[in-house]
Amino acid sequence: MENQRNIILAVLLTALVLFGWDAGVGYFYPQSKTPTQVVQNGGADKAVSPLKPSREGGLRDAAEVQLEAQDLKTALTSASRVPIAAPGVSGSINLKGAILDDLVLNRHRETVKKDSGPVRIYSPAGTPAQQFAQFGWVGDGVATPNANTVWTAPAGAKLTPQSPVTLTAQNGAGQTFAITFAIDNDYLITATQRVANAGQEPVTVQPFGLINRTDQTASLDTWNVHSGPIGAFDGSVAFNTNYSDVLESGTVAKPGRTDWIGFTDVYWMSALAPVGNTAAGTFRSLGNSLFRSDLVYDKAVVQPGQQLARTTKLFAGAKEHLVLDRYEEGGITNFGLSIDWGWFRWFEKPIFWLLTSLFRLTGNFGVAIILLTCIVRGIMFPVAQRQFASMAAMKAIQPKMKAIQDRYKDDKPTQQQKIMELYKQEKVNPLAGCLPIFLQIPIFFALYKTLMLAIEMRHQPFVLWIKDLSAPDPLHILNLFGLLPFTPPSFLAIGVLAVILGITMFLQFKLNPATGDPAQQQVMMLMPWLMMFIMAPFAAGLLIYWCTSNLLTIAQQQFLYSRNPALRAQAEKEAADKKRAAAKG
Repeated sequence: MENQRNIILAVLLTALVLFGWDAGVGYFYPQSKTPTQVVQNGGADKAVSPLKPSREGGLRDAAEVQLEAQDLKTALTSASRVPIAAPGVSGSINLKGAILDDLVLNRHRETVKKDSGPVRIYSPAGTPAQQFAQFGWVGDGVATPNANTVWTAPAGAKLTPQSPVTLTAQNGAGQTFAITFAIDNDYLITATQRVANAGQEPVTVQPFGLINRTDQTASLDTWNVHSGPIGAFDGSVAFNTNYSDVLESGTVAKPGRTDWIGFTDVYWMSALAPVGNTAAGTFRSLGNSLFRSDLVYDKAVVQPGQQLARTTKLFAGAKEHLVLDRYEEGGITNFGLSIDWGWFRWFEKPIFWLLTSLFRLTGNFGVAIILLTCIVRGIMFPVAQRQFASMAAMKAIQPKMKAIQDRYKDDKPTQQQKIMELYKQEKVNPLAGCLPIFLQIPIFFALYKTLMLAIEMRHQPFVLWIKDLSAPDPLHILNLFGLLPFTPPSFLAIGVLAVILGITMFLQFKLNPATGDPAQQQVMMLMPWLMMFIMAPFAAGLLIYWCTSNLLTIAQQQFLYSRNPALRAQAEKEAADKKRAAAKG
């Protein structure tokens, strides 16, 4: 009766996890198709998406994408622009306001389709995907350039790694303002602001840099992957400020020395870093889903005949770990930690290094994941041998355990005491069999974080239908692999990899020696199919790792059984006994 009750509880728990999991997956992998609402804003229609952010970020429905394309076509046709052409980014600088508001990332596509075009990181003010950077001054009793100032550029100017561009503007009172932009081969733009005072009186100015963006294109901010305001202050990277915090407070001023400040998504980031001078960092909410990060230098007095210069580095690009580490080596404090590795980065980064090294060797990230799994299982083989020895020892003392359970069936405390004494006498550790599982948890989590965070995994294909290892398996059994025109709910979106996972885990559990408790055995047989549902929405690369690990474990168990024929024979006898018992029932 007790065993039946345990089985019923296990089934109910399984159902609860399955249907509760759908709610969780809906939060972490939002796929809502709610249509865009349109609201009136001062006489102008503005699309406001009610959808949750996606894991990658970007515009969330077709109406916003169409509106963005129309706005870009209008905004970028102006002749008052200086083109940008570098290996990492392309775009232009708007001479009205000297604003960097047009940048695309040449090395990364919008979607997995090869003709989808590059990822756009900066868009002009007023577009649905608004994000831009601007440099300027606040004047104390002196006129300074503003957002309406039209700057002057040299004829035929073009910003490339080989040709910096200097924009100039005069205020008519003897002060000349200049911004020199230089760009490298990746994602770093260096802006040097200068004020030359040719007037008769000293002037006081305060240089600044800012990044302005909408949170409507932000990626999903979760408990283990940060998206939103970010920066390093007094050498420590801060992930604890969200858009909602800034919206609630209006202004969030960060104390201490600002090493760099900006906004991050999972894969993309914009950040400002001062060079050689201290500056204050602040996040602001501007309303209407717009936010700003400010880097403001101290006020300075420029004497007649003198000039003032301040240099700021602007990162606007993809969070490629090698590029970030190189910028950190170049002086931007802890810039490599802008990837939210979390507390276990000491373990995750070596796994990531090994994975990327295997990728460079093989040219296929799926193959690299399989090789990584083989290496991990090879390292853990001695532990698995000890686990198998522990299982054999547990099976050997099963008759003695059964006798103790029968003798003290009405006295549970004494029964547990006697069983513990038996373990000690026979030198058996019942937890030894769990050790490989516990050792795999940090490896599994490290790979999970790598697949979630590392842009190197984005859009990496494996074979056949797996075109993106960082995304879930795109083929679903319930809609006949896309032949039927509907998308199954997430908890029923079972793909081929999830089925392979369930089957391999089931075969692995079948090879394990049977436990003494029938209810526990029933629960263990349910576990593979429960995990099939749970793991289906996760990244395909993660399922490839687990399926490979299961297959290697099966091969390993077969090998160890061949080394211990007595245990193999006992397991086969138990299986035959269970079949006969089932046939009689």
